[in-house]
Amino acid sequence: MKVEYINPFVASTRSVFATMLGCELTRGTPFSKEDRHPQHEVSGIIGLSGKARGTVVLSLERSVALAATAVLLGEHPKDINADVVDTVGELTNMIAGGAKAKLEELEMTVSLPSVITGKSHTVDFPSQAVGIGIPFESEWGALLVEVGLVEQQTEVPVAVVAAVS
Repeated sequence: MKVEYINPFVASTRSVFATMLGCELTRGTPFSKEDRHPQHEVSGIIGLSGKARGTVVLSLERSVALAATAVLLGEHPKDINADVVDTVGELTNMIAGGAKAKLEELEMTVSLPSVITGKSHTVDFPSQAVGIGIPFESEWGALLVEVGLVEQQTEVPVAVVAAVS
């Protein structure tokens, strides 16, 4: 995957957390994501399609999901509930939307987000995609943005038709 596809997700994640949550993030070293298990307990998942297709996962430690919900909703949930799920879905949507705007040449559309909770859930990327994990640290805990994109073929194959006499 091209680095120019990853940078918009880094910038969008930082921007969303800073502007919407007042939370500064410190980025760690990106790495190739070999397994299908998100690192943290709560994952927002969104699909992308267009000239590139793939999946973006916002994987949050429980503490980050709860703190983000408290900031956005003014409530302090003790456990992961429907409000936390909605908050993570909305954050995922904002991050993917912000990155999409910077990837205009790929003419991508963004699906509705889904949120999965639990310690042993899995997320699949398109079969040809190599997922890239972008770790972040915050005052609330850790989060990871995973991106797996595959460029679609832009050339239309030419069919060769043999004339039969």
